[in-house]
Amino acid sequence: MASLSASNHVARVLSVANHVADVDASSRIANSWRRCLISHKLDPARQGPPQTLTEAEIRHVAGPMEEVIRLATPDLDDLARVLRDAGYCVNLADANATMLFSRLPCEADAKMFLDWKIYTGSNFAETFEGTNGLGTALAEEKPILVHRDEHFRAQWHMFSCAVAPLFDQAGRLAGAINITSCREDLERTAHQLALAVTMEATRRVEGAIFRGHFRNAWIATVPGDGGSGLIAYDDDRRIVGACRSARALLGLTDGMIASGIDLSRYLKFDHHAGRSSDDVVALRRADGSALGQGHIAPPQRARSPVPRRDVPADRFDALNRLAGRDPGLVKSVKRLRNIGDHNLPVLLHGETGVGKDVFARAIHAASNRARNDYVALNCAAMPESLIDAELFGYEAGAFTGARREGSKGLIVQADGGTLFLDEIGDMPIALQTRLLRVLENREVWPLGARRPVPVDIRLISATHRDLGRMAEEGAFRADLYFRLRGMEVRLPALRDRADRDDIIRQIAREEAPNCRLSEEVWALLSAYPYPGNMRQLRHVLRLAGCTAENGVITDADLDLPPFGGRGAEPDLAAAERATIVEALRKHSGRVTEAARALKLSRATLYRKIKQLKIETAQ
Repeated sequence: MASLSASNHVARVLSVANHVADVDASSRIANSWRRCLISHKLDPARQGPPQTLTEAEIRHVAGPMEEVIRLATPDLDDLARVLRDAGYCVNLADANATMLFSRLPCEADAKMFLDWKIYTGSNFAETFEGTNGLGTALAEEKPILVHRDEHFRAQWHMFSCAVAPLFDQAGRLAGAINITSCREDLERTAHQLALAVTMEATRRVEGAIFRGHFRNAWIATVPGDGGSGLIAYDDDRRIVGACRSARALLGLTDGMIASGIDLSRYLKFDHHAGRSSDDVVALRRADGSALGQGHIAPPQRARSPVPRRDVPADRFDALNRLAGRDPGLVKSVKRLRNIGDHNLPVLLHGETGVGKDVFARAIHAASNRARNDYVALNCAAMPESLIDAELFGYEAGAFTGARREGSKGLIVQADGGTLFLDEIGDMPIALQTRLLRVLENREVWPLGARRPVPVDIRLISATHRDLGRMAEEGAFRADLYFRLRGMEVRLPALRDRADRDDIIRQIAREEAPNCRLSEEVWALLSAYPYPGNMRQLRHVLRLAGCTAENGVITDADLDLPPFGGRGAEPDLAAAERATIVEALRKHSGRVTEAARALKLSRATLYRKIKQLKIETAQ
């Protein structure tokens, strides 16, 4: 747009709004002008400086941005040095378009910015100032160059602004980096080059924000069409964070990240990558196809087994999502809110596959222990001979085969955080006694230790067994049972949830995002009793999403074994017993081979044989 007088500029703006001007009616500038006239009710002829905050107001607004400003300052200073001689002012603004950091150019050009109040404290939201680089970039959440007469208000016609929005570690809009020039001798192409430099500086700042937030996590840099993306994951390769571009590239959502979804569902690379330094690796998609070269960076400092996930503004968001619209779970989450940060043990009760570990992680994330470790142990998957050492730790040389440096054990690892004991009903009686002492005395005695180690843990336990009945029968310590049951949360089976249809829709979106369900499939999924609960549903839909043709899942894509009718409650103990009996039959009663086939430890299989009263050949 050529330079115009104020009156001609106003006429031009109005003609564009009425779709009569000879400009691209769908251009971003034209769309912004229409927003300013129709939605914001602004006058392009209005004169006067922008709204400017007082020093006290600036300090108040800048508080939440303090860490972002600190991380961004080195790159902003570099940007200012590069562009200073070209007369550019460099600003960092918050998401409301208030400038909180400014670097002015040389004195001759700086006077223009000071006269027009383009400095720290000024607000350039599109709703106030009309089309301008800062306000429009934030409104659209896209980089933009607004050149001279493209501004909505005629008084800003001498300025050119190149702006890139800034997103935080969770992909949320955090602010923008703005460069503005008042030089009349610079053509649009020069400003476009400056915009490219600004966008690169913004990506570096976003990387610094992400790495600073997830300094205790592994970070994968993934190539993509829109630039590289960053994914943070823990030692178990569970995703704990992803930047905006990585979320778009892989289809990640807040809910998927909060649930600790496995990285291997999206990326595959050499297992040893990044163990010593920032490594360049060949990345593959989950289906094995090449994705390109990426980087794997180890944690920046000594870290915990599970780094803190990106916690939403409401720390109970993950729990609320898991509760959905089920009345029982909604009531339980409300009670957990009331408990707050009191160190009360929680006992989760539910069938296999209902998501006890996911729920426990959400409880940890909602507590004041979220910055510390979440450490988990499945008591049913660990041989008796190893549970003791894994849980309580040991000194160097405590027993044959022990590590030379010893092991501090999971309880000590969870100090200050949360210890999750899954399937605690399978914990041997002798270890129950030791665990009870830990809970009573708040200290743990590692094997071979001469003195106890003080610990501060919150204990969350989970089981599918009736611990109360087991305590009455002497199969579980009654005093430990009442210690664990500070608050009991019953996680209903999927078939019993009041919001089952909502859950099926949500998991379908997550596991088969590019597919839709046919009416026949919806009827089948809605009626099926799901003996394997959430885990079974996810596996069924994941497989169906891979086999569906033309983006439609049909009944031929569903792998749903026959299991009664709608509402039928499966006898899980009977099903477990039948599975073990069949494995023993196939392996001629050889427990070791049956255990290997069932992917259980031999000690665990022996316990189950005894509990389920299965006869074996002697």
